[in-house]
Amino acid sequence: MTVARTFGSKVPLILFLALVAGGGLAIGFLTAPGAWYAGLAKPPFNPPDWLFAPVWTFLYVLIAAAGWRVWRKDAGGWAMRLWWAALVLNFLWSPAFFAAHMIGAALAAVLLLLAAILAFIATAWRLDRPAAWMFVPYAAWVAFASVLNGAIFALN
Repeated sequence: MTVARTFGSKVPLILFLALVAGGGLAIGFLTAPGAWYAGLAKPPFNPPDWLFAPVWTFLYVLIAAAGWRVWRKDAGGWAMRLWWAALVLNFLWSPAFFAAHMIGAALAAVLLLLAAILAFIATAWRLDRPAAWMFVPYAAWVAFASVLNGAIFALN
């Protein structure tokens, strides 16, 4: 196999990684938590701020890889549509929460995101089990984030 052919087969994966990680990093940078977030009442199970960047970096790699795997098998199918829906909802959460200070709207978005993630897992399971498994840590983190968002909403 030639170098060009090997690289060419990886271009879509690189694009998925650039979209997901690049988009997530850009949104995170543009909507970084500030004084408003620091002043909110938070539940005792709120993780330390330093934990979010490494967790999301890991999850973005899994999200991109899962999307790439499903895209290769059925680019227009339901699993891929659910992947896109989850990505859009994921990218909406930070602006709603950190930029607009709309804790309730962010809670609605994260709950819809969790539903899209679970639907992706169920749909992708029949198409590509490794892709479905890649979304399990994402589902766990977003379930935790939903509880955390709900607790912050209740406390503020």
